[in-house]
Amino acid sequence: MTGETRVVAVLGPTNTGKTTYAIERMLGHRTGIIGLPLRLLAREVYDRVVAARGPSVVALVTGEERIVPPRTQYWVCTVEAMPEGMGCDFLAIDEIQLCADPERGHVFTDRLMRARGLHETLFLGAETMRGPIRELVPSAQFVQRERMSTLTYSGPKKISRMRPRSAIVGFSVENVYAIAELIRRQKGGAAVVMGALSPRTRNAQVDMYQNGEVDFLVATDAIGMGLNLDVDHVAFSSLVKFDGRRMRPLAPNELAQIAGRAGRGMKDGTFGVTGEAPPLEEPVAQSIMDHRFTPLKKLNWRNHALQFGTIDRLIQTLESPPDHEILVKARESDDLSALKALAQIAEVAARCTDGTSVKLLWDVCRIPDFRGISHAEHSGLLESIFNYLHESGQLPNDWLARQIKRIDRTDGDIDALSKRLAFIRTWTYVAQRKGWTDDESHWRDAARSVEDRLSDALHERLTQRFVDRRTSVLLRRLGQKEAMVAEVSNTGEVTVEGEFVGKLEGFRFSQDKGAGVAEAKTIKTAALQALAPQFHLRADRFYNAPDTEIDFTEQGGLIWGKDAVGKLVAGAEALKPQVEVFVDDVAGPDVAQKVQRRLQHFIDRKIASLFEPLLTLSRDEALTGLARGFAFQMVEGLGVLPRAAVADDVKALDQDARGALRKHGIRFGQFTIFMPLLLKPAPTRLRLVLWSLIQGVQDFPEAPPPGLVTIPADTAAPAGADTMAGYRISGERAIRIDMLERLADMLRSENSRAGFEAKADMLSITGMTLEQFADLMQGLGYKAAKAERAKVKASVAAATTTDADTASEKPDAAAVDATTVVSVDEKTKPDAPTESPVSVAPEPANAASIDGDVDEATAEPEMEVFYTFTWGRPARNTGQPNRRSGNERTQGKNKPAGKGRRGGPHKDKEKGKGGQKFSARPPKPEKKIDPDNPFAAALMGLKDNK
Repeated sequence: MTGETRVVAVLGPTNTGKTTYAIERMLGHRTGIIGLPLRLLAREVYDRVVAARGPSVVALVTGEERIVPPRTQYWVCTVEAMPEGMGCDFLAIDEIQLCADPERGHVFTDRLMRARGLHETLFLGAETMRGPIRELVPSAQFVQRERMSTLTYSGPKKISRMRPRSAIVGFSVENVYAIAELIRRQKGGAAVVMGALSPRTRNAQVDMYQNGEVDFLVATDAIGMGLNLDVDHVAFSSLVKFDGRRMRPLAPNELAQIAGRAGRGMKDGTFGVTGEAPPLEEPVAQSIMDHRFTPLKKLNWRNHALQFGTIDRLIQTLESPPDHEILVKARESDDLSALKALAQIAEVAARCTDGTSVKLLWDVCRIPDFRGISHAEHSGLLESIFNYLHESGQLPNDWLARQIKRIDRTDGDIDALSKRLAFIRTWTYVAQRKGWTDDESHWRDAARSVEDRLSDALHERLTQRFVDRRTSVLLRRLGQKEAMVAEVSNTGEVTVEGEFVGKLEGFRFSQDKGAGVAEAKTIKTAALQALAPQFHLRADRFYNAPDTEIDFTEQGGLIWGKDAVGKLVAGAEALKPQVEVFVDDVAGPDVAQKVQRRLQHFIDRKIASLFEPLLTLSRDEALTGLARGFAFQMVEGLGVLPRAAVADDVKALDQDARGALRKHGIRFGQFTIFMPLLLKPAPTRLRLVLWSLIQGVQDFPEAPPPGLVTIPADTAAPAGADTMAGYRISGERAIRIDMLERLADMLRSENSRAGFEAKADMLSITGMTLEQFADLMQGLGYKAAKAERAKVKASVAAATTTDADTASEKPDAAAVDATTVVSVDEKTKPDAPTESPVSVAPEPANAASIDGDVDEATAEPEMEVFYTFTWGRPARNTGQPNRRSGNERTQGKNKPAGKGRRGGPHKDKEKGKGGQKFSARPPKPEKKIDPDNPFAAALMGLKDNK
């Protein structure tokens, strides 16, 4: 198109409205076409034109997308995809300065020299193109446009200090991802824009930024090509880039193209550096602010007049040198490299025997290497496509379906999805080529649907990885300094502005554990600010809550429902603990005081309820003298005192004093003095907590499970914990003190000097095995002699018993069968008493079995183990029986049961016969009758009748 036409070069820096001007001029004509540098920008302009004229007259043509209505009037294309020979009234090329680009410059130069509209042609670009355009298009007119806003250099700035509505530019995928991850942690998230993204993904990311869901944008230099974004500041994370062959520094005009994205419209913008990028040199920064750059001297060019006679001839024409001094031959591009590689393949060369085949080969070679795996891999794919097209004229449906299906997966991470998107772009491009498939519409839609699914999945992964919506929302609302709405669910979950931020546990906020270190501060600040009214409402509800909703833990914690609201601390007295509340500072002192008062009321009432007998004892003014002093000790001991610890005080109490104390429910046991009502599970649980507080214990001992008579002895527990739990350690186990007193009552009737065996009742009330009971008795100060004997069979015993009364009177020694006692104590003295239990001769052998098959007389008897218990020496200084020593288990003597009582010696014991000596207890004084006893008169009558 070289006829008469008005050619205008509209030159100027960024943000001068050049693209908008071109769209307006195009819509002023009946038909028009505009070429843009990026697929993303083409989609943006297409949407704008569709909004102005409707989709029925607007076409979009890019390498991978083709939307062409039947009545198309306006074509929006990438520069490479612009159709030739359209004869449109208007034609425009945007970013014409890309003529100097090493990779794509030859395409822009070709459009500059050969593309024209019938009535008007516009070239839009930087002022640096004035000289080349004047040389190559002498008839061109020039229009200078000034920037609508001011661009200022602000120097280096840390990402953590970057203000909202900023764009950070990186020049590699890894760099972009690293910056986006950092911003997510510190600022709540960022949108990601790269040239490799599909338009669908890019638009979704940009929409997040434009709608204010995120305040930061991380992008490659793709944003420099006309993308109109609401950016106030552009920061460069690097000043060098890889241009496909080497790392090189960015030229000032390249920096200006990107920095110019800041301050769109009439709004001023700033630019600077961040991260590891060094500060810009003053001349460079000044040239960017003043929009003054070195004019371009050379443009890249490649011959457009191609000859397809042979492959070699095609390559020669592609490598022809330019005929103008301002033009330089473009370096070898990917399509030319692919052509040379395929020309070396014998099968391909054999097929290219005519111009049509060579042209087909060139069209195949122009398929972009979207995948970027390797030149060999790309050449192999192009070879397969060319062979199919040359052989049958179309790509096989099954082969093309397999290629697309293999990519149709939305699993994987960002990198995997990005690679699949690159792969599908190849087939999207192929599907757009006319005549390459039997059903262009079907394969175009198939490839497009896969690309859309991958694009949506990639957008989702990008958002998940680089956007913390919660932190972003909260930061934005904090910046607006408006009151935020907080909601607390029945389970305590807190949402602020609809975002979950954590849980309100009692009166303390516990933020979401999934938050990172950087966002945690933002979440807590926003949550506590929004929760301030909730604290007061919750405090009122707590203050009016019944005691049944509040409880204490075995470690002294105070809970309301399931939430910890405070803890007990030691007070001046054991029964007067104090309360420390768990309330966040932001709730304020009023809330803390209200919670503290309610908890103090709770624990005071709990103590008054569970320790009512003890508190009544402490307030009894009738108690005087020793009784009052003993009552004070009981209060200090929380209702339980080891008798050995107060033995002297007990002896000093007269019967009147004891009677007065018994009226309060105090029981004077052999081992423990206690109040039975306070041995119940609830008082015991509270007593352990109060005792641990006053003792300063770090780990409070736990109350034993209710209902157990004995429990394993806890050797790690602090001294005295067993008594506070209502137990007494004896051997390897601890026995409940009230059951121990019942056992002591049983033991009083046994002859502990001569020895006795455990009765069934003794084992029953302790719930122990015989071995455990022996260990318990040794812990109480008894000696346990272990022995074996033949087990008595019930049937034989019934047949041979001659004196049932005798057997019942002497259950420990009288045997109803021929019983042989075998001692397992090797130290049994030879001169031990030889008196043996009553025994009966065994039955004759012929009576042992009806069938006579087994002779029981000769069978070995079944043996059983038994223990004989005798009193040992009292424990020194403690008033308690000795704990067993290592060999006490086997030091018992096999002696018959004596007839003595209370462990004392027999009255007829002879002196000087070398027998074992025992200390006799003094006779028990006659118990006085308590005059306050309601049965006192009856008891006195019985006493007088004796």
